[in-house]
Amino acid sequence: MEYQLSAELTTPANSPDLDALQQVGVVALLDSRLSRLAAIEGPDGVEITPVEHSVHAHLGGANVSWLLDAPALVFAEDATRSVLEQLLDETELLEGWQVKHCAVTATDDQLESALAAEAEPDGLEEPGPEAQIELVERRQRLLDAAEYLRAFDLAAFGHTDGGDVTEEEARYVAGALVHGVEMVTDELFSDIQLLEDEDATADEADALWVLDELPQQFAHHYTALFAKQFLVTTAILGHRLTQPDWTQPLCVAEALALHIVKSRAELELDLAEVMSEDRAAEILAIFDDHAFADGDHEALYEDDEASEDVDVNSWFRPNPDVTDAPGLHPYLTDEELPLD
Repeated sequence: MEYQLSAELTTPANSPDLDALQQVGVVALLDSRLSRLAAIEGPDGVEITPVEHSVHAHLGGANVSWLLDAPALVFAEDATRSVLEQLLDETELLEGWQVKHCAVTATDDQLESALAAEAEPDGLEEPGPEAQIELVERRQRLLDAAEYLRAFDLAAFGHTDGGDVTEEEARYVAGALVHGVEMVTDELFSDIQLLEDEDATADEADALWVLDELPQQFAHHYTALFAKQFLVTTAILGHRLTQPDWTQPLCVAEALALHIVKSRAELELDLAEVMSEDRAAEILAIFDDHAFADGDHEALYEDDEASEDVDVNSWFRPNPDVTDAPGLHPYLTDEELPLD
């Protein structure tokens, strides 16, 4: 039987209110972690299946709405609390958070809607109220996140006097890019942990998130250290996207990071159901003309005859064509820095 549960997650006592950007980050982090759960083991080995979920952040924490398929109500409640507590314990960015409330909930309107849906002929069911609310909230999060992408104006997404891209479409894509940075950042933490645990390179490990989307002919060079350097590069990219003005990618690694961020943005747009896949690709192609100086980073995916002695460390070195680029971050250098 399916049960709708509501859980309230709270920030540590006496901690400051979450600002708008932190709320977006919390939603992305929790949504990513919950989406990875294919099944939950309840008491006595009972299997519980997650069906769908939604996350909404606020000043003091976040609310999770979770639909689960479980044999009994008590199993659903106990398993949900246990999973959420474990998730908080294992997530460094949510250190000190607590599960304040977790219980099965259903309103009279939801019950009425469920009965009405069962009475409709096959193929005519409309999305339930929870799904509709989640969709509206997801779309609003994209529009809100667009405000943080200050490096580009809406013209970079095709919203001009002579263009056919609406302001809303441009804002959706801008917000999706912000969420894309958050997703890639979170996924890189997982990649790093896996490579360190297995003491392996990317070609020896399974189920990587970000490193599996880099040019695979170089995968034997993608170590845990490389992944950490790519994480630093992604963090720098995220910061630069929130600052006024934009210069071309500072290095090859940053161009690759932005390339993968775009793929996450396409996923966000698809989940929000705000435009077709072709329309998203069209607008992102316009963005490419403003964000990249050339397509050299894409050429790396096409070179199947790459030399075995390629130096992937060079991907982190400053682009010589960017005259006003900042100095190289110490963690990205492949040379020993002087102590004085």
